Amino acid sequence: MRSLLILALTLAAGPAVAETGAFRVAGLPRGDSLSIRETPDASAPVLGQAPEGARLRGFGCTNETPSGLTWCRVKAGPILGWARRRYLAPD
Repeated sequence: MRSLLILALTLAAGPAVAETGAFRVAGLPRGDSLSIRETPDASAPVLGQAPEGARLRGFGCTNETPSGLTWCRVKAGPILGWARRRYLAPD
């Protein structure tokens, strides 16, 4: 419930970048995978990982985050969470 409230507040707090559709994980350091997190914050719990080249469904992005970095709401298989926009390429 708390994470839903944080999500709602994050999305309502500021401008969202209208990036929806499909993404492909790209630009990771060799051997790394992309963390899918509970909230748009690097210290948030990791829900899962997506390897380089994985396809993710996108539900919008925001840069109104505590860090000021852009994060996107994504779905990777059954996992729904947040990933850094820096590592997502349009697919």
